[in-house]
Amino acid sequence: METMPIIQTIAREMRLPPGRVERTVALFDDGNTIPFVARYRKEATGSLDEEQLRTIAARLEYLRNLAARQEVVLASIAEQGKLTDDLRQRIESATVLQEVEDLYLPFRPKRRTRAMMAREKGLEPLAALILAQEATRGRPEELAAAYLGPEVPTVEEALAGARDIVAEVIAEDADTRAATRSGLLAQGVLRSARVADAADERGTYAVYYDYAERLAAIPPHRLLAIRRGEAEGVLKVSLEADDEALTAAIARRRVNERSVLAGQLEEALADGYARLLRPSLEREVQGGRLAEAEEHAIRVFGANLRGLLLQAPLRNVRALGLDPGYRTGCKAAVVDATGKYLASETIYPHTGKGGWEPAKRTLQALIAAHRVDVVAIGNGTASRETEALVAELIAEGTQVAYVMVSEAGASVYSASPLAGAELPGLDVSIRGAVSIARRLQDPLSELVKIEPKAIGVGLYQHDVDQRALAAALDGVVESAVNYVGVDVNTASRALLGYVAGLRPRVAEAIVAHRDEHGPFRSRKELNKVKGLGAKTYEQAAGFLRVAGGEEPLDNTAIHPESYAAADDLLALMGLTGREPDLAARVRSAWEALQVKGENLPGLAEALGVGLPTLEDMLASLLRPGRDPREDLPAPILRTDVLKMEDLCEGMVLKGTVRNVVDFGAFVDIGVKQDGLVHISQLADRYVRDPLDVVGVGDVVDVRVIGVDLQRGRIALSMKG
Repeated sequence: METMPIIQTIAREMRLPPGRVERTVALFDDGNTIPFVARYRKEATGSLDEEQLRTIAARLEYLRNLAARQEVVLASIAEQGKLTDDLRQRIESATVLQEVEDLYLPFRPKRRTRAMMAREKGLEPLAALILAQEATRGRPEELAAAYLGPEVPTVEEALAGARDIVAEVIAEDADTRAATRSGLLAQGVLRSARVADAADERGTYAVYYDYAERLAAIPPHRLLAIRRGEAEGVLKVSLEADDEALTAAIARRRVNERSVLAGQLEEALADGYARLLRPSLEREVQGGRLAEAEEHAIRVFGANLRGLLLQAPLRNVRALGLDPGYRTGCKAAVVDATGKYLASETIYPHTGKGGWEPAKRTLQALIAAHRVDVVAIGNGTASRETEALVAELIAEGTQVAYVMVSEAGASVYSASPLAGAELPGLDVSIRGAVSIARRLQDPLSELVKIEPKAIGVGLYQHDVDQRALAAALDGVVESAVNYVGVDVNTASRALLGYVAGLRPRVAEAIVAHRDEHGPFRSRKELNKVKGLGAKTYEQAAGFLRVAGGEEPLDNTAIHPESYAAADDLLALMGLTGREPDLAARVRSAWEALQVKGENLPGLAEALGVGLPTLEDMLASLLRPGRDPREDLPAPILRTDVLKMEDLCEGMVLKGTVRNVVDFGAFVDIGVKQDGLVHISQLADRYVRDPLDVVGVGDVVDVRVIGVDLQRGRIALSMKG
């Protein structure tokens, strides 16, 4: 498939003008990153957003792989001397890899089969007679007699061998496979049953002990749950279908009732279906649905991860991170407003080793000594008991608030080489408390230090294709980091590594240069970093911020390639860009220009830039140094603890969305157990996808509609 047909295919699928797709593909082929293209090449792409660009990139890769596979298959069949014009046309016109593989199957090198052995005995002509269904006189035995010999002494063996060939031909026929695959998917019922004596002490899979649902209709989360139960040896899974109907459908296309070989074909067909076709297609259709479920799970995880990464930071506060525990105690670490480690203690409020009151006094001393503003409590084991300790401290007069913070992945970070470099000499357990505190101050900067899948805001993330998961989540982190922008003088190596165009080695070089030569005074100085070339600079510069440097524009999202136009725009407004109240001055000047009749299209033409670039330029000048997360709701600061026993139906509370799944959203309302807002309770309208309504990190108002103390479950509603 040549480039233009690929472009036309993508344009048709996405309902976009081919020219926009062609220019976008050219940008990708030239080594441009998706964040860079989305932000700084809007004129070329027609302002396609990141999601559209990632779709184009994924389809481009798929279709190019398809084209490469088509070439390999065509060459292989041609080498065998079996490539007909019709077969070539069908392979070249295939639009999915499965279709190409179906067409190639009869020609694919394979292990020795019964059909191969029958061909070696010279029985292929007899098989051809059975397939043709043209013989209307004589008996099968009489027709088979002509193929007897030393290796085929009886007509029964001749007919059996011919049927083996026929069975394989039918099972490998592309049209038969396509039709049967479609029928199996449409009719197939996935059934699960408990394996006798299988251990499932908590009844995790009890609902699937005797379960059946159409394969085509089963939701992704149920399919993945069943697969996990099967992998753990708890469930036995099978696919049921009307095999007689599927076999009959094949027979209608092939069997001629007037042929004396009709019975032979029917027998071969039944054997080929049961022995070859059904097992192969059963694996395919189940695998296809599982792949769809995994893609869905990865998409949900990605959306949740983005919400978590883009939670509003709590700036300019001194924080105390608490990593709760029972036997090993609670680790407490204080960091200053920049996240620098100050002090730590280990307290034992929940065991006899220490005690409630001594633990409380130790916390109080830490808070007072370091003027702590807020306490971040990890939400793991003993979190609610530790919350009660902090709440009691506040009730007794300590001036501090607290926030429950997800501690997922904190232990992964604590034991990492990065944590060792950032917090040398500090105990691994204390590093976790430091990470919890920093997550409150700047979730994005801290969470990028952790392998994305360890952050834990999805379902079944350990069951899906790990390479696909890693690639998708890396894309989410990259998107979030570049959306916010990065202060090049304070960012960690981990954060810099996600900036468009930068790789870990270059990120390390930036940090090393910063350590050796001091803070960067301008974006231009990045060109002095070893290994950072012109292309890398082009991709990364717009996302790297230099606050208080030599060039005011370096602290905006305006790309250096547009500085000349930005200077012309400022001059037109009578400004230099160095005014202390720049945003207000720009707003006033732009309003004055509009009064004079100036408009954006005309101004863009006069400045020699595209309209999207000018719009982004104005937005950056109106909010220099802006962090888009500042527009989001701040974390909920609490001063007292709420218990499940305190809840009653009808109570209205404010909570934070912790996880979004197919069947609803889990919301932290300040009690030990997150409450569930079922998908049916998310809005006063039909909701197809919970992500259309809520995202991780959202602060929402919920109403309690049910409390099950025995099972520890809380039902919530967001309906008006």
